[in-house]
Amino acid sequence: MDNNKIYMDRGSATPIDPRVLEFAHPFLKTAGNPSALHRQGLEARSAIEEARAKVADLINAEKPASIIFTSGATESNNIAIRGTAMRNIGRGKHVMGSAIEHMSVLNPLKDLTKSGFTMDLVPVDKAGMVDLAKLEELISQETVVLSIMHANNEIGTIQPIKEISKIVHEKGMYLHVDATASAGKVPIDVQDMNIDLLTLSSNDLGGPQGAGALYIKTGTRIQTVMPGGGQERGLRSGSENIFAIAGMGEAARLAKEELPVESERLKRIRDDLIRQILKNEKTFLTGHPEKRLPHHASFRFSFIEGESILLMMDFQGVQISTGSACSSKTLEASHVLLATGLTHEQAHGSMVLTLGHENKPEDVKIVAEATKKTIDRLRMLSPITQEGEEYPEEEHHH
Repeated sequence: MDNNKIYMDRGSATPIDPRVLEFAHPFLKTAGNPSALHRQGLEARSAIEEARAKVADLINAEKPASIIFTSGATESNNIAIRGTAMRNIGRGKHVMGSAIEHMSVLNPLKDLTKSGFTMDLVPVDKAGMVDLAKLEELISQETVVLSIMHANNEIGTIQPIKEISKIVHEKGMYLHVDATASAGKVPIDVQDMNIDLLTLSSNDLGGPQGAGALYIKTGTRIQTVMPGGGQERGLRSGSENIFAIAGMGEAARLAKEELPVESERLKRIRDDLIRQILKNEKTFLTGHPEKRLPHHASFRFSFIEGESILLMMDFQGVQISTGSACSSKTLEASHVLLATGLTHEQAHGSMVLTLGHENKPEDVKIVAEATKKTIDRLRMLSPITQEGEEYPEEEHHH
């Protein structure tokens, strides 16, 4: 990272941890196929198994074999949702998610409706918390899988997974949790939380891009969505990306070891950022004020829009995100912010800051000043005048 730039967009891409790169680098040079029986093949196989144990340890999986490696979170989500739905089609044809899931969950759920499934999305409140009463009402004996993210990548809100799990297991079948945004940032214990399937992404842990993992609880009935040569228990065929997998394992090990201290450090920086940025007029925190990721601060500003915030912050040497990285190709307002009850106009002016190792307490002042400059300048240029907009719910800023 450039020294005089401040990077606060780890939610869309996390720089690979230098220690992870050093650990995994040798695997770029070895050519062993993990399925081969010669020495190089066995070395590759043992690198994968070592990584599997480290990933299992991060989430307290009952055994390393309950982890399968994939190409990333999108593939893990697809295997979890489609694989359980198709395998259990005889038990029911109803699938569910929350209204604020990532597109790699929403699109597989929607796609299943082409195969005769019905789908329900559970609404959230204005802090982005899943409505548990509504979940109880919508879930039934027909529900094969409910997919709920542990924490939201755009607004940082952390869901009460244990309570959700109780509801699912009393009525439906499987609970899939997308932990892309939360793994390594907050503790996860799949046994204590009673999770059937859990998605992890290497890059979000500070590992290389191109690897992910899916935890599958023993006894879960699931099938592959991409048949092939039978690697990864037949659930994810294709030659393994050894460099990325070995790196993901090491990133998981470091994350687990450093989590308690690092999350406290980031929380202090995050809280300071929130305090400083909320000093600006017509500025609101999005997501839950307390139950949120330790490294995540997200805001919306009245009368301006996200793309220009991003470009202007970048011009001042601060990299941020607006809405979700995957939705910036469309000029649609973020489905997450709309689900929390905001209007299109309100949802357009969003800014998301996600912090990591390289962020320091002294970044706060620079980022807060850049934000103020950006807001003031853009509001001056804004065609949306103060009189032109009515905000019915301006009570939840600080």
